[in-house]
Amino acid sequence: MMEGAGNESRRGFILLGISGHPQLETIFFVVILFSYLLTIVGNLTIILLSRLDARLHSPMYFFLSNLSSLDLAFTTSSVPQMLVNLWGPDKTISYGGCVTQLYVFLWLGATECILLVVMAFDRYVAICQPLHYSITMSPQRCWLLAAAAWLGGLGNSVIQSTFTLQLPFCGHRSVDNFLCEVPAMIKLACGDTKLHEAVLNGVCTFFTAIPLSVIVVSYCRIAQAVLRIRSAEGQRKAWNTCLSHLAVVFLFYGSAIYGYLLPAKNSSQDQGKFISLFYSVVTPMVNPLIYTLRNKEVKGALRRLLRKGREGT
Repeated sequence: MMEGAGNESRRGFILLGISGHPQLETIFFVVILFSYLLTIVGNLTIILLSRLDARLHSPMYFFLSNLSSLDLAFTTSSVPQMLVNLWGPDKTISYGGCVTQLYVFLWLGATECILLVVMAFDRYVAICQPLHYSITMSPQRCWLLAAAAWLGGLGNSVIQSTFTLQLPFCGHRSVDNFLCEVPAMIKLACGDTKLHEAVLNGVCTFFTAIPLSVIVVSYCRIAQAVLRIRSAEGQRKAWNTCLSHLAVVFLFYGSAIYGYLLPAKNSSQDQGKFISLFYSVVTPMVNPLIYTLRNKEVKGALRRLLRKGREGT
């Protein structure tokens, strides 16, 4: 492995993307660039609104701001390199660039897994234990939960990335994907990778199945509490605070499970690369839209900010 790693460190890797269909590269470039710009605008808007509007200074929007920061960093860790590779004939990425992309991508992805659990817990406390909400979700505890999510994601990245980079690549350089990620690197490896796949699948299961199970249990409890609310208006308000989060959970976990827990050697190459596009490009773009379109408080904060801007000019 050390010899192979030395070769790759000098030569880097080739991210094939859709190089087999060069006529589509310009279309993909435009679509991904447009999506990336929307991602930047949407997530920066949520971060700014959460900071500037006093009515959004609550745990829910603190965690939403963390999610937007994650989505910004998550997509930025891969999309610029995608755009460079789609723009011209050079599809290479340095060994250091590939390693960095792998570590950062896994770190932020696992952090989002944990953060979505924290956001579900926040909704559980708000709806099921409203009288204790301000104490349970104190600013200090919110910061502690957010830090735990980021550090937990970092631990996942160190384990998965380090284990993946120990695979025997045997001089193979062509990664049949848009980015350096675990399933694509396993497909690149030569020899028997069953042990690597078993360990990596175990880690992925821990960071997907367990958090998703906690979210499901939380929302079962939330559903029971909402159904006990007598007024239809009260039920509607309670559900509205949860539906956006549930939609984000469905998009993120659905694509992550499909991309990481299916057998890496047996899944379709094209399916794998387009799933990668989905959770690295589409999901970070859609998340702020889901929260702003369904959330009256966010839309109200945006209107107030725009009104102040007009009055200031």
